[in-house]
Parts: sequence; structure tokens; C-alpha cells
Amino acid sequence: MRTVLPILSLLLAACAAAPKVKPPEVNVKVPAGWSTGQAGVAPADTLWWHTFKDENLKGLVAEALERNHNLQASAARVRAAAARARIAGAPLYPDAGGRAGASRRKQNFIGLPIPGSGNGVLTSTSSSFGLSLDVSWELDLWNRLGAGASAALADVQAARADHRGARLSLAGQTVKTWFAAVEARRQVDLSEATVENLKTSSEVVRERYRRGLRHALDLRRALSDLAGSEAVLQQRRLILDGTRRQLEVLLGRYPAAALSPGMNLPKLPEAIPAGLPADLVSRRPDLMAAERRLAASNARYTQARRALYPRISLTGSAGTSSRDLENLLDGDFSVWNLAGNILQPLFQGGRIRGGIQLAASQSEQAVSAYVQSVLSAYAEVETALAAESLLAKRQEALETATEQALAARRLAEDRYAGGLVDLNTMLDAQRGAYASESQLIAVRRQRLENRVNLHLALGGGFERTDGMALATSTTQTEGL
Repeated sequence: MRTVLPILSLLLAACAAAPKVKPPEVNVKVPAGWSTGQAGVAPADTLWWHTFKDENLKGLVAEALERNHNLQASAARVRAAAARARIAGAPLYPDAGGRAGASRRKQNFIGLPIPGSGNGVLTSTSSSFGLSLDVSWELDLWNRLGAGASAALADVQAARADHRGARLSLAGQTVKTWFAAVEARRQVDLSEATVENLKTSSEVVRERYRRGLRHALDLRRALSDLAGSEAVLQQRRLILDGTRRQLEVLLGRYPAAALSPGMNLPKLPEAIPAGLPADLVSRRPDLMAAERRLAASNARYTQARRALYPRISLTGSAGTSSRDLENLLDGDFSVWNLAGNILQPLFQGGRIRGGIQLAASQSEQAVSAYVQSVLSAYAEVETALAAESLLAKRQEALETATEQALAARRLAEDRYAGGLVDLNTMLDAQRGAYASESQLIAVRRQRLENRVNLHLALGGGFERTDGMALATSTTQTEGL
């Protein structure tokens, strides 16, 4: 036992660290600033949805982050990755096991007859007891095992980044679905008001028809428009119903369409600074996850190459062995064994070379996936920044159009009642007013949704630490 202990104290110092963070060079010319000219320091507010100043929205996002089952599954995947990393790091440590054994046997010796032995057969019965500690360990001189453990730790970091990305995505989905539900309710209100307005107009047409001032065609067209608006109302109610159920599923509730959305969309918060393109890589969790997967693939490539080198292993055992049970703790009956062996692969039928080629191909795939993710991230930011100004201009134009369309509708209805314009003029004015109001409600929701998209594209509430979060080189297998 005293011989093995110094070896154990040396071996227990072994550990594995995650690969260092080193994003690869993107073979694409990245400008110093965004094409829209926006810059500044992008915020890292973990509660970015609070900028909309909607108390109902705050509570819904908190509920979704706590109860959403997809997010809970994402957290379970992080724990599974941590367990796999612990398994991958286990070979770096000695494999020790205690063993206790007992046996009893009977032997027969056949020889010449001996007086008193009967038929010449001697019988011997013996007992044996043993207690030992067995240790085996592979010396990782070439860092083959360490590279595998390092890759598994990078997988854990990627899973954690994925989980943060899932939280960010869930918050964004909840916010956008809430806005969609509020818009759907506003559209229902508008449709209901339109139906009531057309009912009033139809009664005016009916009265003029009854008095013989208008022919049946006007009445039928008015009734047709009224029925069409009622059909649109039911479609709007269907959209509202589906949106409410979708939101309830995100919240982990039963989809009973019992959730009541707000009456009005919140005001658009002030524009947020977009930061610089170079900062995006260290802010977005999906890019961090892609970088960590690339690091893991590189580590596995190293592991595959190290499989060509010799494997050196040590085995040892120490304990006691005696015929008497009471002597097992007596040092005078101690036994020990220490052995070492080396294995050099000579012929594997191409298995090792094939593993190297596979790891190299997977590493190349990870590089391409990372670059594609970076380009997609840049595109999302650029698109959201461009949409900020374009949607603002669209809303401004629709506000003017709606104001004029409502005035035209009122004027056309008054002039039709006085017999100054025909039915076509009034119906066209009513349709134009409804369409302008509906588009105005939609564009207000689109601007809010685009702001959410911009938060998500910039990394949302992802907190940035020194270097890239989740990628600290101090993470070791003991902490998993």
C-alpha cells in the first residue's frame, strides 16, 4: 500500500481544461460600421423587454422563462452535456477499486496406503482470505485523453450558450406574440366598428331604395359589402383566438384562449445603439455556441491524431492475503504488484487513419458553419437597422393616409345621404378608410416587432464578460 500511495498522489493532479476562446478569421471583409451608419455601444440589459414599459408584458416573459417546457428541455441538455464531459474526463484519473475475497477448497491426495488412512486417499481442506486495492491508469503523455475531455468541456459551453440563446429566443417569441395578440384585438375592434358603420350605411341605402330614390342594385351592393365586412370580422376573431392560444403554449399554460391581450400597443422605445460589427461575435450566444463547437471539433481532431502514438498504462495492486480472516489487517501478510505495459498500434485496417480524416472533415464543417452563422448574424442586424427607418417612414405615410381616408369617408357618407354622390363613391371611401386604419395598426406592430428582432440580432440581454462568456479556461472536470 505504501508503494502505491505516492503514485496516486501524483496522478490525482491530472485535469482537463476547455479549449481557449479563439474565434477563427472570417474570410469576408467586415466593414468598420453598419451600412446604416448607426454605431455606439450596444446595451447588455438582461431585461431588454422592460424598455417597452408594459407591465403585463413583463409578467408574461417572466412566466414563460419559468414555465416553458422547451426551455426546460434545453436546461436538461446542458446537464446531459455536463454528464458526458464528466464521463469523458474520467480516463484522465486512475481507475481504483477495492476487492475482498474468500475461498475454501478441498483436495484429495491418492497414494500408497498409509496406516490409519483407510483406502489410501488423503483429504485436505483449506481456506484463503484476501483484501486488496487495485489501481490502473493510462499515462496520457500525448494528450489524447485530455483532448477528448477538452472537447467534451467545449460541448458543455456550447450547450450553455445554446440555453442562453433559447432563453433569448423565448423572450423574443413571447414579446412578439403578445404584440401580435394586441394587434389582433385592435383589428377585431376595427372590424366591429366597420361592421356597425356599414350597417348604418346599409340602412340609409335601404331607406332611399324604399322611397324609390335608388334602385335595387345599390341596396344589394351595400348588403354585399356589409356581409363581406362581417366575414372579415370572423377572420380577425379567428386570428385573435389562435394568437392567444399560441401565447398560452409559450407560457406553459393550457391553450384555452382565456388570456386577454391589452387594448393598445406600447409606444416604441428610443432607438438603441447598435455597437460595431466586430462586437457582434462576442455578444450573440448562437455565435458563441458555434465557436465552442468549432473548438470541440479541433480538440477531437487532436485526439484522433494522438491515437497513432503508443499507449502506456500502469497497473498495481496492494493488500493482504492470509489463510486466517483475522490476519487481513496485519501488515506482515501484505502483498503487492506493480506492472506497466506499452501498446503501439501497428495495423488497424485503416480505422485510425479513417478517424483522423473524419475528425478533419468535421472540423472543416464546423468552420463553415461558424462563418455562415456570423454572416447570417450580420444580415439580421443590417436588416433590422434598415427596417427601423423604412417602417418609420411607412407609418408616417399611413398616418397621413388614414387621416385623409377617414375624412373622405365621412364626407362621402354625408354627400350620399344628401344625394350628391353615388353609392360607388361612398363604398370606395369606406373601404379605403378601413384599409388605411388596418394597415396603420399593422405597421405599428411591425415596428415593435422589428425592435425585438434588433434586440435579438444584437444578442438581446446577453451579458458580456471578459472574453467570451461560458468559455473560461478554468472549467475543469471536477466542477462538473
